[in-house]
Amino acid sequence: MYLKEEDRIWIATGKDGAEPIYMLPKMMTRHGLVTGATGTGKTTTIKVMAEAFSEMGASVFIADIKGDVSGMCMPGEPGTTVDERVKSMGIQGFTFTGFPVRFFDLYGSKGIPVRTTVSSMGPLLLARILGLNDTQAGVLQIIFKVADDNGLLLLDFKDLRSMVQFAGENAKSFTTQYGNITTASVGAIQRSLLALESAGGDIFFGEPELDLKDWLAVEGQGQGVINILDCVTLFQNPLLYSTFLLWMLSELYEIMPEVGDLDKPKMVFFFDEAHLLFNDAPRALLQKIEQIIRLIRSKGIGIYFISQSPADIPNTVLSQLGNKIQHALRAYTPNDQKAIKAAALSFRPNPDFNSETAISELSTGEALVSALDEKGAPQMIMRGFILPPRCSFGVAGPELIDQITKSSPLYTKYSQSFDRYSAYEALDEMAQRQQREREQEATEAQRQKEKAQTEKAAAKPKPKTSSKSSTAFDRALSSSMSQIGRSVSREIVRGIFGTSKK
Repeated sequence: MYLKEEDRIWIATGKDGAEPIYMLPKMMTRHGLVTGATGTGKTTTIKVMAEAFSEMGASVFIADIKGDVSGMCMPGEPGTTVDERVKSMGIQGFTFTGFPVRFFDLYGSKGIPVRTTVSSMGPLLLARILGLNDTQAGVLQIIFKVADDNGLLLLDFKDLRSMVQFAGENAKSFTTQYGNITTASVGAIQRSLLALESAGGDIFFGEPELDLKDWLAVEGQGQGVINILDCVTLFQNPLLYSTFLLWMLSELYEIMPEVGDLDKPKMVFFFDEAHLLFNDAPRALLQKIEQIIRLIRSKGIGIYFISQSPADIPNTVLSQLGNKIQHALRAYTPNDQKAIKAAALSFRPNPDFNSETAISELSTGEALVSALDEKGAPQMIMRGFILPPRCSFGVAGPELIDQITKSSPLYTKYSQSFDRYSAYEALDEMAQRQQREREQEATEAQRQKEKAQTEKAAAKPKPKTSSKSSTAFDRALSSSMSQIGRSVSREIVRGIFGTSKK
């Protein structure tokens, strides 16, 4: 619960009704971590923090893995265990209320459709989705470079398929300038594209492309909008889920202006199952993730990872997370014991209790809280119970989600997809032009042959048409690329993740 008069976020109350535990809004862009075993209260903590951010006017994004966050649009119900907790914590003026929520869904069935273009995603992240090795990823980068240099817009999957096929068929034409494009790598990329498309992973490539600035919105009494992305279906493809979240981080980093240290964040992201962002990620990608985490706070963005254990997060990223809320971990195995010890060592000790022992003793809804003070230094770890959320613990029904979705002004903007002139159409025109030229050459050759037979010329033979055909192809390639390039008004420039800059 956000207490404006004290300019602090009341997040928990000490054990046995002891002093409140606060977090400072101006330190919330130093990012954070919410960890704990399944069923220990992580989702409740996310809701309480999201409510606080919304109340202070900051927009929120939540990746809803289990579908249990949608109830934030509805007020909680009296007569539940919440009443008991409110009384035991001594919370004054507690009222149940819903919050302004917008629902999004990559598949468009449980919220406003979310799309991006292939070109905006870029070769680095797309190679991760496709599961390409280093060599294949290098060929994909060449294909993107050829497209970028010639103004070929890669918007949806058919654009990318056409571009991959075109590059494979004309590999020799690009080898000198761009590098070797092998048949084996092109085949591997095509197979991966087919597999992703068959799994429905191509559905969010297209237009209109999501403008993340639309998520920066305020409604009602100055409350920040809580943007909930339904990930129940998306999570069935963990690689697509994690790569989409990385694209969002990269996109935000590119489009948001530098604002320095603010009194409160402009927007806060909650990424559930955060370990998926880092699983099997190449070192180059991890370095870019670390770089964005380190720099994006100066743009007023706070990022909070949710996972079962701090060990799920690479140390280079973990060191950038200043605010930590640790729910219970259970030591069922030796590895679990190591994880508990590692989690305890990441906190500033409190002489009143042993952190390692406390982590395994915590009950549901109880947590260890480590927040930053006004100077950005970690405060002494505190043990307490997380406040109850004022929104509903239930799940919003399909009818309510549909009603909220269709009443949003963003629904009109994003509900209908469209397909404009891009690489697929440009390359198709080129192929048709080449076919017409081949037919004209064949007709001319036949005409010359018939003329020669008629005249019974005994002179030296006519030049072979094979070299002429090759020259005609080169002319067609050069002409088509030139025309395609002129159809695009600006050069495609790529940012830190290889995503296109707006």
